[in-house]
Amino acid sequence: MLAQWLERSGQIYRDHTAIALGKRAYMSYGDLAERAAKFAMASKELLDLDKGDRVAIFATNCPEFLEILYGIWHAGLAAVPINNKLHPREVQDILDDSGAKICFISEDLYGKWSINKPETCELKVIGDDDYDDLFLGAPALIHQPDLDEMAWLFYTSGTTGKPKGAMLSYRNLMAMCNGYHADVDKVLPGESIIHAAPMSHGSGLYALPQVAMGAVNVIPESGGFDPKEIEELYQFWREATMFAAPTMVSRMVTANLNPYGLKKIVYGGGPMYLDDAIKARDMFPGRLTQIYGQGESPMSITVLPTTIIEDTQHPQWEERLASVGFSNQSVEVMIGDEDGNPVELDETGEIMVRGEAVMLGYWQNPEATAKTIRDGWLFTGDMGAMNEQGFITLKDRSKDVIISGGSNIYPREVEEVLLSHPNVSEVSVIARVDPDWGEVPIAYVVGDVQDSDLDQLCLENMARFKRPKAYIHLEALPKNNYGKILKTELRKMDQIA
Repeated sequence: MLAQWLERSGQIYRDHTAIALGKRAYMSYGDLAERAAKFAMASKELLDLDKGDRVAIFATNCPEFLEILYGIWHAGLAAVPINNKLHPREVQDILDDSGAKICFISEDLYGKWSINKPETCELKVIGDDDYDDLFLGAPALIHQPDLDEMAWLFYTSGTTGKPKGAMLSYRNLMAMCNGYHADVDKVLPGESIIHAAPMSHGSGLYALPQVAMGAVNVIPESGGFDPKEIEELYQFWREATMFAAPTMVSRMVTANLNPYGLKKIVYGGGPMYLDDAIKARDMFPGRLTQIYGQGESPMSITVLPTTIIEDTQHPQWEERLASVGFSNQSVEVMIGDEDGNPVELDETGEIMVRGEAVMLGYWQNPEATAKTIRDGWLFTGDMGAMNEQGFITLKDRSKDVIISGGSNIYPREVEEVLLSHPNVSEVSVIARVDPDWGEVPIAYVVGDVQDSDLDQLCLENMARFKRPKAYIHLEALPKNNYGKILKTELRKMDQIA
């Protein structure tokens, strides 16, 4: 149905701008629908691809991304978008694991990276003569998919291990879109979305509800995120939405951007600490919405809508702002114990989700699938607590919980306290094995601050047993290509030390 949605937009909004490059209209909806159909024909006649074959896209954000993506679905193929910031070895792992037959790569990455591609995968450079030849033929008839066919093979970020391919079906992606329209934003034709985050992940997923409603997909000329460029774009296109990681939102706050022209910032992909959320709300009033999701249930586990973020008169407004909101309408969410039984309100357990947005399973990994999806519930691996109003507060990844002397310590709680110090810019708390306590918390800190000051701060704000037993000062915390802190690397560093 995803290609059908583009086909519909190509009919209803034929002359409306579908894709913009910077401030320039690049392609109409009529042209985008036609090029997707021609790509589908070429995939069979020129690329020798059959229904269900995987096609990878490894590209800097570019206008061609959407014509390839929708061409893949028009032909009944499965897309494998790959983050453009990944190392060639990581790209190779995804190509090998997915069995992709073709990988479309942007020219800048083709010249920059050396990929020892497998014999079964052919590289196609986006925009060269061979690429242009794909759009010279006749359009293909649109593929009529089974809703449980795989449409997008989404590789997880791998913060806790090697990335796995989450199989997302047409049903999953349609549920995500419906949840977006119901809970996140009501898109109107002619509005816009700015793709500053990688289109291989959240921003690309959010292109789907925009295409369905005839909105403009704006690609920054830089192909990435620059706060001042983003400000110019949303003031030019107006009524603009964008998906952003919390670090991006913080950079926008630091850059002191003018909110005029910006309709909404949907942030997610990592925790937004309370102080940062307050600053962002003050700079972009009435424009923030938070979502929480995973590749396994894309962008669609919980939502914290603008109305809640703006309601500072509510007696629990700080608690709500520090939460990830309540369940998205496309799914059901429960907090459970390790056996999947519901826990009491306000008690910490694992966040579990079920519904039509939950993935089919992991690609060629039945053991991981069986461990993660049980009795229809997706065990997210994230720990949280739900209050009586249904608001969920994230605690940590289940494997990150520190058990010290039989008591649970949730690193994020400690991190929130440490980040309240004005000289601390980044912090990550992990467990260290201890002969007496089993585990004790230690903190990796970025910032010019004395350990004694951090100790005092902790003692003033939380139980003594939660206080880190050591502080390690770094110039920067290790992160993956999505900006998430790699606690696995910090654990390795601690073992070596």
